[in-house]
Order: sequence, then structure tokens, then C-alpha cells
Amino acid sequence: MLLRLAYLAATNTLAFLRLLPMSDRDKDIEILVLRHQLLVLQRQVGKPAFNDSDRAVLAGLLHHLPKDRPRHLLLLVRPETVLRWHRELLRRCHTATCVSKRRGRPRTIRSIRALVLRLARENASWGYRRIHGELAALGIKVAASTVWEILREHGIPPAPERQSTTWADFLRSQAEALLACDLFEVRTLTGARLYVLVVIEHTTRRIRILGVTAHPTGDWIVQLGRNLLMDLEDAGSRAQFLIRDRDSKFTAASSPPAFGYHG
Repeated sequence: MLLRLAYLAATNTLAFLRLLPMSDRDKDIEILVLRHQLLVLQRQVGKPAFNDSDRAVLAGLLHHLPKDRPRHLLLLVRPETVLRWHRELLRRCHTATCVSKRRGRPRTIRSIRALVLRLARENASWGYRRIHGELAALGIKVAASTVWEILREHGIPPAPERQSTTWADFLRSQAEALLACDLFEVRTLTGARLYVLVVIEHTTRRIRILGVTAHPTGDWIVQLGRNLLMDLEDAGSRAQFLIRDRDSKFTAASSPPAFGYHG
């Protein structure tokens, strides 16, 4: 209906603009012609059918005339009908602007929803009733069923199913304390074989190339580890543990533990 109403308003506006260059005499002649054609149609057709858009346009236009003026116009309907259309149009507009579009209980505010999700993710053993109790202790009034609904909407399973920790969750929670290293082999254009020692910082995903050599030894790795320790201390790193494989160069009996980290 709104689209059709906008279309009718646009066409009526264009029709009004067409009348601007016309003289009063031309307008009077056109009005008489239209009135006569309307009389002809009234004699030939039955009761006209108006849709909602037609009623809105006629009611909006005729409302600006004096109250007794519509009685002297040649209309397809009675003036009382037009007035009833106008009252109905005002009632619909008032209903659309005053009645809330949402039904039922209003949604929980965003900050409370975020707090519920944070408590659930940081405390895997807490069920929705425990989270509801913690919120009540903070003075936040929310129903236990609302907490359950928030968890369900975001795909968070019940507490017994959340207590199992995956390796991905463990590494993510301990990322600041973890480093991982590896020694891999590359071939140059001349066919020479080189070994590259790299370390990745899990918290930043930064990869450090510690050194490249054709003959890796345990002493060489330990020296690179000491250099890395100094760089990490200068950067204020909180790394404490190193993840590595069982390569003999990392565990040579003649060398101290690489990097000074726990392998």
C-alpha cells in the first residue's frame, strides 16, 4: 500500500505542476470537461471500488477544504464517507507510531548479555543457575531462564559439556607463556643444504628466524637460544615454556638444555 500511495502522490504532484502554466480560463474548461465525463461514467457503471491508496489520497486532499465544501463537489461517494476515510487514516497512522513492533518481554540489555557470555566462557564448570547466582550477587536482576536462553542462542552447551578442555583452548589460554621452535632444511639454487632454526611466539604469532647454518650443532642451538633470551627479556616477554620435538640437536648430552626453557 505504501508503494502505491507514493506512486499516486508523485503522479498527483506532476499533475499539479502541469496546471501551473495554465490560465484560469483553461483550468475552468478542463474542470467542466472532467465533471461532465464523471457524470457520464456515473450513469454507465455501478458502485465504484476504492482501494486503501485511493481512500488515503482523496481523504488527504479533501480534508484541506472547508467542511461544507465537499457537499457541493461532484464526488463518487458521499462526503460523510470521505470524512470516515480520513478518520480511519489518522487512526492507522497513530497505531503505527504508538504500538510497539516487538511483542512479549523486552530483550535483555547488551551489557548483561555480554557479561553472561563472558562468565560462561571463562568458567566452564558454571551452569546457568550458577551464573544467575553470580549476577544476583552483583545486583543484576535477570531471570535464570533468561540466562539459559542467552547461552542457548549463542550455542554454548551446558556446563558438563563445557568442562572438557581441548588442546586449542589450552594453547589459547596459555599463549603468553608458550614458544615453539623447529629446525627445518632448505635447498639453495646451487644444491647446498642449509638448516634454519625458527621460533614462533604463540601470543603474537610472530616468527623469529634465529639462525641459518650448514652444520647445526647443539652448541650452535644453545647460543642462538641465549641470544633469543636476551631479546625476549628486553621486550618484556612473559614466555616460560618451549614446545619442541625430540631432535638430537636439542637434547645433545654435551650441551645444556636449549634456551633454558622447559621442553
